Amino acid sequence: MKKRAFWFMTLAMLLVIFSGCSSRPDGGSSSASGGDNAETGSGKIGSGKAKTTLSMMINISDESLTKAYREIVDGFTKENPDISVNLQFDSNGYENTMKVKMAANDLPDIFDTHGWAKIRYGEYLADLRDEPWASQLTDTIRNVVTDEKGKVYALVLTEAKDGMLYNVDMLEKYGIEVPRTFDELVAAGEKIKKESGGKTIPFYLSGIDDSTIGQYLDQFANPLLITAKNNEADALLKGTFDWSHITPLAQSLLTLKEKGLINEDVLTAKRSDLPAAFAAEKVTFALVGPAFMDSVHEIAPNMKIGLMPLPSMVAGDEPTFAGGERNTLAVWKDSKHLDEAKKLLQYFAKPENMAKLSNVSKNPPGLKDIKTNHELTPYYEKYAQVRVFPYFDRVYLPNGMWDVLCKNGTELLAGRMTPEQFSESMKTEVERLSKK
Repeated sequence: MKKRAFWFMTLAMLLVIFSGCSSRPDGGSSSASGGDNAETGSGKIGSGKAKTTLSMMINISDESLTKAYREIVDGFTKENPDISVNLQFDSNGYENTMKVKMAANDLPDIFDTHGWAKIRYGEYLADLRDEPWASQLTDTIRNVVTDEKGKVYALVLTEAKDGMLYNVDMLEKYGIEVPRTFDELVAAGEKIKKESGGKTIPFYLSGIDDSTIGQYLDQFANPLLITAKNNEADALLKGTFDWSHITPLAQSLLTLKEKGLINEDVLTAKRSDLPAAFAAEKVTFALVGPAFMDSVHEIAPNMKIGLMPLPSMVAGDEPTFAGGERNTLAVWKDSKHLDEAKKLLQYFAKPENMAKLSNVSKNPPGLKDIKTNHELTPYYEKYAQVRVFPYFDRVYLPNGMWDVLCKNGTELLAGRMTPEQFSESMKTEVERLSKK
């Protein structure tokens, strides 16, 4: 046992030193040299005479959003001069850093759970059910951060409602209604490609950043397997799922390639080139988060970008969103400053602060009755009644399967794997990772 403990602590130290990135493509990336860590720019916010210092670690890198966090924390410390906040941002090695901190049971007073409040961090978090904002969690996010006993794990500042972003004017130009089924989506893509003379390829994926391919597979897994009335949710959770039933998902991706609806250079294309391609009307649909819009508008300020739910893949089903936590704040249960930490969360939960974070990120707020005003607000209002399902991998796949999705999808597009082999690999990897 002593030997195992020695090697575990050695591994933990190495993870701190050589931390990598394992996150969804929406989050962007940052590094210590970029000025987002306390040592290089965030630091302590508040009076030098503060009696209490709260440690706060956030998994974002977007400059406009980090600025909003700093402004809110600065407002809090001005109102509470006896409290300072050591605010750090890190999206590059965040997950590995937090794993090491969990192993040492030494976490920040407040931190971002980045989609894993219950499953990964649950046992380390204080119960926030009695906080004044807890009853205001939206209907679509409440169950995501609340367990069957009523424990509330995190304040959700913004929640994800991921569908597809699209060029509004282009759909109008070609007389295309927003697709509601996958077949309609394919038909729309074929019409756009044909009538644009091949100038526009409906979809853009990157084999260099294969997370874009994983994103496609993960988001369309719900419409295929989960959202219809007769679904595979129980079988997946119980471990009795017939993995041949996921073959149509792999086939759907291959069909887009075979029909020429994905960029021909998919295996060598860079994700960083997507905003420019979208701005140049070479791409119509994008499976990315709202932060993508800012990159497009830097190039094409007047381009109108809309949001649509994910089309259904099963007859009789309706379009849905993939979602869950996006930006959150949770409190470490063993913090020596629980009261002060909860007080800071209460400050973030003020309507004006919730609205600020929503407007900057273009994500819907996680609390009810927050008035927002950004480009996607009309779409969130239009689709307010559309069902939201948690990301497929967060519920139905063991830790480590995200990388498998990305790599298998790339192998599929490269012609080195068939849809049937994709399904067999998924089965094998799920069984292997479930035993860890």
